[in-house]
Amino acid sequence: MRILIVDDDVELVGLLEFALGNAGYEVAIAFDGEQALAQATRLAPDLVVLDVNLPGRDGFAVLAALRRDSDVPVMMLTVRAGEEDEVRGLDLGADDYLRKPFSPRALLARIRALLRRGGDGEEPVLLVGPLSIDASRSEARVAGGGACRLSTLELRLLRLLLGHQGKPVDPQRVIGFVWSDRDAADRDALKQLVHRLRHKLERIGGSGDWIEHVPNAGYAFAPRDGPRT
Repeated sequence: MRILIVDDDVELVGLLEFALGNAGYEVAIAFDGEQALAQATRLAPDLVVLDVNLPGRDGFAVLAALRRDSDVPVMMLTVRAGEEDEVRGLDLGADDYLRKPFSPRALLARIRALLRRGGDGEEPVLLVGPLSIDASRSEARVAGGGACRLSTLELRLLRLLLGHQGKPVDPQRVIGFVWSDRDAADRDALKQLVHRLRHKLERIGGSGDWIEHVPNAGYAFAPRDGPRT
């Protein structure tokens, strides 16, 4: 599989190229936004690792351009600590967000999770109450409401919870399934993911309460009634 690394930090790019190459991935490199879009068009990578702070066209602009005609998984990188940038990137269609500094092990674990898009042998369309999940299009839709694109992590979280038919799933098990490595994320990262997914469901006419936190048990998905009015 081919991964496109987009970052103007030459030293970091060299480290990522070495780590990903050792893991068996083919690596392509771009140091600015224009190069990134040209490489993405020419090479059709399986995943893009995209820094926010780029010379010229920044990572958000590159992501927006990619999303106009591509559903390639995108892992965004940033040195910024503010949550606003993370929310902005995810709203634009990023699949995951990793803050610098990070370990190569954490990056590789998240990359493996993102590259499993649409796998796991499940039906491409899942129906639970008023909610339908189209895994092949990474899309959620509420009957009588709207639709939204799901990031790879959001899709994996929903599919895990839906598969347990309303029974709570332990947070550590959720983390291990969604990120493929319990060291790649923590409970705060899971809480943020749940918060974003609840917000998306509310925006398309569903309810954030469908994803329930059960104290001392974990998370469960239990859609009630229909779309909100």
